[in-house]
Amino acid sequence: MTLTLYNTLTRRQEAFETVEPGKVKMYYCGVTVYDYCHLGHARACIVWDVVRRYLQFIGYEVRYVQNFTDIDDKILNRARQENSSMEAVADRFIKAYFEDMARLNIKEADEYPRATHTMNGIQRLIHELENKGFAYPADGDVYYAVRQFSDYGKLSGRKLEDSQAGASGRVDVEDPEYQKKRDQVDFALWKAAKPGEPAWKSPWGQGRPGWHIECSAMVRDRLGETIDIHTGGEDLIFPHHENEIAQSEAASGKPLARYWLHNGMVKVDGEKMSKSLGNFITIRELLDRGVEPMAVRLLVLTAQYRTPIDFTDEAIADKTNAWHTLKEGLLFGYQYGKQLGWGMGNGKENTNPYIQRFREVVNDDFNFPGGLAVLFELAKQLQREGNIFVHEGKTKTAPDELQHQWQTLVTLAGVLGLEAKMLEATDKCHGLSDAEIEAQIQQRQAARQSKNFAESDRIRDELQAQGITLIDSRDGTRWHRN
Repeated sequence: MTLTLYNTLTRRQEAFETVEPGKVKMYYCGVTVYDYCHLGHARACIVWDVVRRYLQFIGYEVRYVQNFTDIDDKILNRARQENSSMEAVADRFIKAYFEDMARLNIKEADEYPRATHTMNGIQRLIHELENKGFAYPADGDVYYAVRQFSDYGKLSGRKLEDSQAGASGRVDVEDPEYQKKRDQVDFALWKAAKPGEPAWKSPWGQGRPGWHIECSAMVRDRLGETIDIHTGGEDLIFPHHENEIAQSEAASGKPLARYWLHNGMVKVDGEKMSKSLGNFITIRELLDRGVEPMAVRLLVLTAQYRTPIDFTDEAIADKTNAWHTLKEGLLFGYQYGKQLGWGMGNGKENTNPYIQRFREVVNDDFNFPGGLAVLFELAKQLQREGNIFVHEGKTKTAPDELQHQWQTLVTLAGVLGLEAKMLEATDKCHGLSDAEIEAQIQQRQAARQSKNFAESDRIRDELQAQGITLIDSRDGTRWHRN
């Protein structure tokens, strides 16, 4: 079964075909760095992390770019409140972002462009739009002439009459100056400098970019005129992504993205998350109170990515129990492998019915809940065999088949980023324990199977630096301490 995706642009599920065979260019509209990341960010970042991992698993070479919006009214307001600067606020919360995402086991993107580092590209794009009649200057500002772009509204399905509210984006909230616009549906590409705010030199005078043009420029500068997948939360469909399309496609005459994917929103105890309701929860607050990171990943992945999810204490407790079941299966090999006579990394290749079923179900619009069902089937089988072994001294299933099942579970759990990093640490006198080394070898095997050779080499080199040499052969991977 081929991979099919629900495309917001066409409102239907379509077979996935990339611009360049075997390669995926993927862009995620990242966070505005004025505060700590919250549960909504956790959901989006986990979903697109796993989408990227899965694409790599099925053989694609993925270039994944995620931006930071580091110039924005909210950042400037925070800087004023703290008697700080825009740069200091942005840098602090970018650092916090990486700390929080590492705790959730989210792999870093290939590149993190920042709006303030893309000024040349932003101004070039505005200049092109002006030359082509899609933009006009107005007393230091520059606006996009929405009615000049005949396809405006094709992503959101909104008609121009319905688009006036909010069409100007966040940059106009404090200083709308609607009289400058030729049409109230037009939105700002460049805003004239205000006293006491950061500004950049431009052909239109000192100023700063609008929010929407930043992403159009960063996509083009880092990935080109047409990418394969553009992602973000469903709240970005309008006006942000609609305006991105208008800007980028008016300039290039080409589609900005083949597939537009949007994740659903997050509720807390059935209510929309907001500071005013007192249910605004940051990632670090949640994890600092003892919630297991992998339980958060499970809560996100057990819901279809386009549907809303509800964070409740009951849901977190349920996923914590589920993670303990999965973790017990992941630890099986470290606990019983030697006693069952397993060789070091000598399991069969993972071309088996479980992986086939996993791929078939996940290929249906990234059906991660269906994929998780395969993992839990394996984990529960291993859990049962572990109980039998403890009580009877032998297993019902042949040891080589159990090794095959366990290695499959480790591989598939790695695809979903559900990794048992809290493995039993025995034999600490030699640095890494045997269990920790075996875990690294399994992660390396998963990387090699998904043709992510850079990750495979990184794991090998990291182990070498810690005095562990890997020896690959047709029979698997052996290792020894130097």
